[in-house]
Amino acid sequence: MKILMFGRGVISTLYGWALEKAGNEVDFYVRPGRAADFGSSVDVDIRDGRASSKGKPVQENWPITLREDLEPDHDYDLIIVSVNHDQLDSAVDFLQPRVGRATILIFNNVWADPAAAISRLPREQVTWGYPGGGGGFDVSTLHGGFVKSIFLGDIDGSSRTDRHRVVRELFTDAEFSISDIADFRSWLWFHFILDAGIMVGWLRMGSFDALVRSRPALKEVVRLIREMIPVLTAKGGTSRFGAAAARFIPASVIGFAMQKLLTGDNLFTFIMTQAQNTGHNNYKAQADYPRDVLADARRLGVAVPRLEANESAFR
Repeated sequence: MKILMFGRGVISTLYGWALEKAGNEVDFYVRPGRAADFGSSVDVDIRDGRASSKGKPVQENWPITLREDLEPDHDYDLIIVSVNHDQLDSAVDFLQPRVGRATILIFNNVWADPAAAISRLPREQVTWGYPGGGGGFDVSTLHGGFVKSIFLGDIDGSSRTDRHRVVRELFTDAEFSISDIADFRSWLWFHFILDAGIMVGWLRMGSFDALVRSRPALKEVVRLIREMIPVLTAKGGTSRFGAAAARFIPASVIGFAMQKLLTGDNLFTFIMTQAQNTGHNNYKAQADYPRDVLADARRLGVAVPRLEANESAFR
């Protein structure tokens, strides 16, 4: 399959590498002038979670193909878009006249209504997913990794198309496992408030390491997530299992479980540590999550006193 990764970010590079190693042709679209900045290769220093739960170490110099233009009559089969949620509008604006016959995989966080966010693209060509990886760049070296599983989901019938099936086969052929999500709109929104809670804790504690080593701080993260769930439902989402757990299981119990997960010798901890050490999660990237949830809470009239009390950390 001929694949275009939109941007040369962390997720695009991680999964572009994996998909090319599986026999696909992979290029990267970058903004005019950026190809010279990025160079013609990436030093990959990652852990590949398809082979083991802790990830197989990979270190290599990977030649890549960058392009700064995209004609409407291109011959890409698939365009994978993985950008910050606040960059999705501009990505859609760029792609709208250039989609051609390609399938589009939206592969990132979304806090807007997903259908509205991509309304300028042909709906029947759009598929939805979410990665299981992360990390950051140190100049031209990518540090991070990915777990074996990715998420693919349904939004308004999108999973019942041949394009969704082809995307699913692409990842399974590359030895990823698939977690299928029936209500991906609600899943994306819950994942977003989960990130928002963690980012508030991270900002208040000063680092990811300090957050995960403080059980009181993790309890406060759980309380924040619990408080934000009504924002999800006010937007039209459904409270799923994870949201129900955050509501009814004591915050101390969930905080303890989070601490065990995020301080253990596992791939999740490694990925988050690499994101911290490379500065990938900078202040803006962290603050945008709670800031956007708070804006919608105020717009919808949902009380979020804990989040408001922490506003000084992300204003």
